[in-house]
Amino acid sequence: MRVLVTGSAGQLGQDLVLLLQKQGHEVLGCDRQEMDITDLDQCIEIISGFRPDAVIHCAAHTAVDAAETDIDAAYVINATGSRNVALAAEKAGAKLVYISTDYVFDGMGTQPYHEYDNTDPKSIYGKSKRAGEILVQSLSSKYFIVRTSWVYGKYGNNFVKTMLKLGQEKPLLQVVNDQTGSPTYTVDLANFLLELIQTEKYGVYHASNSESCTWFEFTQVIFAEAEELLGLKFTAKLEPCATEQFPRPAPRPRYSVMEHLSIRTNGFQDIRPWREGLRDFLLELKE
Repeated sequence: MRVLVTGSAGQLGQDLVLLLQKQGHEVLGCDRQEMDITDLDQCIEIISGFRPDAVIHCAAHTAVDAAETDIDAAYVINATGSRNVALAAEKAGAKLVYISTDYVFDGMGTQPYHEYDNTDPKSIYGKSKRAGEILVQSLSSKYFIVRTSWVYGKYGNNFVKTMLKLGQEKPLLQVVNDQTGSPTYTVDLANFLLELIQTEKYGVYHASNSESCTWFEFTQVIFAEAEELLGLKFTAKLEPCATEQFPRPAPRPRYSVMEHLSIRTNGFQDIRPWREGLRDFLLELKE
């Protein structure tokens, strides 16, 4: 297949490009320098020129707290930019994958969110990503909307890398224990996306590693696995704390576990538990 990836310098984008190349697909990775998604003419020119079978749209404004004050920037990239990519992909006859987020829900639930539950984003980031979903649904005839959560991987900054660093530097680490979700390893997500684009099973998907934890529980497992697999020694004493102790500009979902209903009902293999993904990530870091 010929696949165009936007946001190809991001943590998911880089793993996707590598995986697609490894599997023998023809890939065009576009980051900001190669294609400005806020420029419709440029999107049409580049996407039409490459003639992809599928476009995987990873580019996004993901600075969750900054979005609360720079509202226009979030919408220009997440809404307008997604519209431009959707229009250009449609013109080229390509399938479109839009990477979305658990932030489209209010996070007040106690049961895993289904793909077709009502969305009710509370942050500007969540609202702008939901706007992108709506534009993709209305402009693309062959779309996959893939919502994911708590993403980490080898490239770029993420929670796991931050905890590994702080755990070796700080005497005390307080980690939020009242937000629950599912950590997602970029390699596992990329593998699912690759499988998805080779089908015509269009629609909305929830794709994270399976099972859930709080940020505090996640950190406990990160430390335990890193000690065992990497031989790291942590000085930090871990302490659970409440969200209120770390006020942030953007509200975080308290509960954003997602049910993988579409994965199952469309006959895909569910994504493995997050602990298994974490172990492989740590082994990848070791190499």
